[in-house]
Amino acid sequence: MSEAVVADTGPLIALARIGRLDLLQRLYGRVAVPLAVESELAIGSDRPGATVLEGALDAGWIRVDGIPDGAALQDLFKLLGQGEAEAIALAERRRARLLLIDDARGRRIARSRGVPVAGVVGVLLAAKGRQEVEAVAPILRALSDAGYRLAPLLMEKVLAAAGER
Repeated sequence: MSEAVVADTGPLIALARIGRLDLLQRLYGRVAVPLAVESELAIGSDRPGATVLEGALDAGWIRVDGIPDGAALQDLFKLLGQGEAEAIALAERRRARLLLIDDARGRRIARSRGVPVAGVVGVLLAAKGRQEVEAVAPILRALSDAGYRLAPLLMEKVLAAAGER
């Protein structure tokens, strides 16, 4: 397993929208994304978080890594959207220590292929564990206010895991 961390679009946009994309850099150093994810980030648009994402790409701590076309990737395209499929394929190719992905089906497929996964919630719990944030509750509220959907039961579990109940 390498030290590489690969990300799908969802976690990047969610954290960028609330101004907490820096957590990824502080936790993981660099993050690799496939070409499809780069295009889904809508760099240069007026979408919330696009400027922050552009800055991370320009700074080089989020970097684009192309992936070879192959049978495994074609199989993934049959099951998932292009961004999720390419992110899983890149994580496999790089033998990533972690794939950041929130899509439930993508997470399930990645795990079935032996790829370790975490979503935004996992990032927040890791940040709290490493004392990069004091509390996850306000970040969860900010995510909710920005339109990021978290089931109430998941919110309760996350707050309990963070020791914030």
